[in-house]
Amino acid sequence: MTTSATTGITGPAPAGTEDERALPGAPVPAGDPFDQDDLPTPPGATGALLRSLLRARRGRVVVAALLLLLQQAAAQTGPLIVAYAIDRGVPAFRDGDHGPLVAVGAGYLICALGSGGFQFAFIRASARINQDALLDLRARIFRHAQALSVDFHERYTSGRLISRSTTDVESLRELLSEGLQELLGVVLAFVYISAMLLYLDIGLGALAVASFIPLYLLVRLYQRRAGLIFGRRSTAIAAVIVKFTETMNGIRPVQAFRRERANDADFHALNHRHERSNGDALMEMARYVVGSRLVANTAVAGMVLWGAYRVADGTLALGVLAAAVLYLRRLYDPIDRLGMFLNSYQSAAASLEKIAGLLAQTPSVPEASRPRPLPALTGGFPGREVVFAGVSFSYRTGGEVLPRFDLTIPAGQTVAVVGSTGAGKSTLAKLLARFYDPTEGRVLLDGVDLRELDTPELRRGVVMVTQEAFLFSGTVAENIAIGRPDASREDIEAAAKAIGADDFIRSLPDGYDTDVRKRGGRISAGQRQLVAFARALLADPAVLILDEATSSLDIPGERAVQRAMDTVLRGRTAVVIAHRLSTVEIADRVLVMEHGRVVEDGTPSDLIAGTGRFAGLHRAWRDSLA
Repeated sequence: MTTSATTGITGPAPAGTEDERALPGAPVPAGDPFDQDDLPTPPGATGALLRSLLRARRGRVVVAALLLLLQQAAAQTGPLIVAYAIDRGVPAFRDGDHGPLVAVGAGYLICALGSGGFQFAFIRASARINQDALLDLRARIFRHAQALSVDFHERYTSGRLISRSTTDVESLRELLSEGLQELLGVVLAFVYISAMLLYLDIGLGALAVASFIPLYLLVRLYQRRAGLIFGRRSTAIAAVIVKFTETMNGIRPVQAFRRERANDADFHALNHRHERSNGDALMEMARYVVGSRLVANTAVAGMVLWGAYRVADGTLALGVLAAAVLYLRRLYDPIDRLGMFLNSYQSAAASLEKIAGLLAQTPSVPEASRPRPLPALTGGFPGREVVFAGVSFSYRTGGEVLPRFDLTIPAGQTVAVVGSTGAGKSTLAKLLARFYDPTEGRVLLDGVDLRELDTPELRRGVVMVTQEAFLFSGTVAENIAIGRPDASREDIEAAAKAIGADDFIRSLPDGYDTDVRKRGGRISAGQRQLVAFARALLADPAVLILDEATSSLDIPGERAVQRAMDTVLRGRTAVVIAHRLSTVEIADRVLVMEHGRVVEDGTPSDLIAGTGRFAGLHRAWRDSLA
């Protein structure tokens, strides 16, 4: 027996990082549970994201803007025609000249038809832009979430990712499909009507423009207050989705430990928080609508009174007053719709900020800037040498898990790692799989630093099979082929036969074409594990990591999986994280970890023959079988 001083591994893993499964519905950590997972958004990231979505569609955006400009020009010509009809057409008609009124009617009809036609074309063009932009955004979120490292997904719940790609994107859809048209329409109407009022009468135009000042201040106040409210609302709905997703995913332990009542209480609190944020948003909207209508009605009343006085003393034409009032009403009529736009805008702005914060996250395990190829395999077997050179590791939450150590695993050797919970076993495996990068030192595969390998080559060379073999919705054959999508049906079936999974697969209703359903729930845990081993064998990796691959199986399932392991591990370099000592018997070498340190390192037979920790564990295990 030998004990390696240079391989000491110290420091328990932080809670929740290894060998722990959080029970859905468990108490939430201290602090605000609604804000604890929100991501910081770098300055300018939100605007940059919006610009990038529109930049690829700039041509269609220009066309849509031109169509809206023409629509507003046609729509806002109506009051000018009315003024002409009152001041010129009616007097001419009294004198027997019908031409001006006929021209007025024809002009009004042309403007109405033109406005409707241009609006239809604008809605059609903008709808295509909106749908393409949202399709692009959802794809970006999905691609980016897959590219982010494992440590991000351990911190940021899947429920929040779902909220970002559904609820938040839907908020943007409402803004782009409805609110944006209202905003552009109001802006163009403001510019056009202001110009027309000043053209018709400088005094009435100045009064109208002056009335925009209190309205502008009202809009700014609403934006500031509503922005905070909608930020809280977006966070609150994400918390509701998180709670629902976690509870449904963990429905078995929820029912087994009778967490239904506690979960109901937690969900009620989250749901009530969301309800309050919605109520706050509606109250802000109500204040804005009441205030804006007060400003609008006051301005119209003032213009009518002053205009009527000027008409009476002959300094203003009646048609000009009528046109001015119509223009002002046309400007203030969409005030409520502008409020709805601001409502959509604040909601969308909060959502876009959260999406931008997500997309601004960078992988903690970056791609290699200058990838190096692995050297050609030698020795007639697929295994490669693994070296941990001066490696240490700490999680972001603090606390050193792996102090500096050195470890060499020769090509083709199977190493079993045993020890108590939190000793760093799974962390060691995650470093080898490059789910994390070491804080210091290097992990080498045949002399090449894992950080210098292209990700596809790394994933071809190093494969991990976990305790819970995750199967995707789809057929058994599709799940086996995940590691090698181009594999033929013959290759898939050959891998299953080699593992010993062919018989049970063919006994399924549709054989290899049987849909395993959500998370492989149609087949047993042992069968899922056999499928996972067939997947690993088909991928043909040089290094295989088995992270407690048999700890949740019954005795028959464990024996079937162990026979499969004999096939999969043959000739490969393997690191086996083991809780059951029966798994260790297949290893060439055993590392025993105690309180974060490797306290024993040797062959199974040498360690069993000794008096150390592993010998005691082995004797206790043998006694339990008697």
